[in-house]
Amino acid sequence: MTVESNVPKESAIVEVSEETKALVESEMPNETNEIKQETMALIEAIKTKAQSETQKAGEFTREKYLEAIRSVREEVDKMNFNPDRVSDSIRLMQTEIEKDWEALVKQVTELGDRLNDAAKAAWDALTAPRN
Repeated sequence: MTVESNVPKESAIVEVSEETKALVESEMPNETNEIKQETMALIEAIKTKAQSETQKAGEFTREKYLEAIRSVREEVDKMNFNPDRVSDSIRLMQTEIEKDWEALVKQVTELGDRLNDAAKAAWDALTAPRN
């Protein structure tokens, strides 16, 4: 009689970081290898999801910035201003937005780090011994 895992084979192979391995080994030294592997896969899935969502948020925000610039340019073009001054103003706005973009990327990266910290805290809460 054989025991088969309930995990589909296509989702069973997950690249686990050394950090995750160390965390699981230190927090769950007495668990079976199967439980450790599933736990590592769960942690990696949470990290991957957090990174993916962070990247999507950054891409979405950048698209919105570009849409705003295009919209402003279209509105300004309708006002028949001096084209050279309009171009200079648009370049200046783009420079300012790029500066803001770097700050936004930093904030989104910090959010990803916080999500990773939250996942670890959740894991710690789940694995903490009950008194």
